[in-house]
Amino acid sequence: MKKSEKSAVSEDMSSKLGKLFEQELRDIYWVEKALLKALPKMAKNATSQELITALEDHLAETEEHVSRVERIFELLDKTPRAKKCEAMEGLLKEAEEVMGEADEGAMRDAAIISSAQKVEHYEISSYGTLRTFAQTLQLDEAVTILEGTLEEEKKADTLLTEVAVSNVNNEAAWEPAE
Repeated sequence: MKKSEKSAVSEDMSSKLGKLFEQELRDIYWVEKALLKALPKMAKNATSQELITALEDHLAETEEHVSRVERIFELLDKTPRAKKCEAMEGLLKEAEEVMGEADEGAMRDAAIISSAQKVEHYEISSYGTLRTFAQTLQLDEAVTILEGTLEEEKKADTLLTEVAVSNVNNEAAWEPAE
């Protein structure tokens, strides 16, 4: 980034939208860091090998997402700081509860997929909004980074649907209720 571009970024970032962009970036930074802890728990509680693999693969992507968000902070000449996301904290608490309540097997796997997809939808919404803000603020490199992450989140959601439809939901449907 050239010096003149950097000063233009500074001006844009002092706007109300620039401040909101930074707040939302801090929010998703907290989300991604929280997922580094939550995804291994989900994988440990899953029984479907297909689901375990999907969760472990997404954990590796999540590590990259953290680095990308840090890169955007760097582009903005800001120190990466997370802001606790109450919405994600609630989704992750709910995931813990359903994993604890569901019997081991396909039913628990279905509950994990449900929880993971709620998380994915939050991330898709967040990254889509951040990308749109970055476009408006003319943060071209941030737009590129955010688009890449947004596409990965959409693919993760699609994969979870495929795992659910291909076997987990059918197996859970045949498990007797107690």
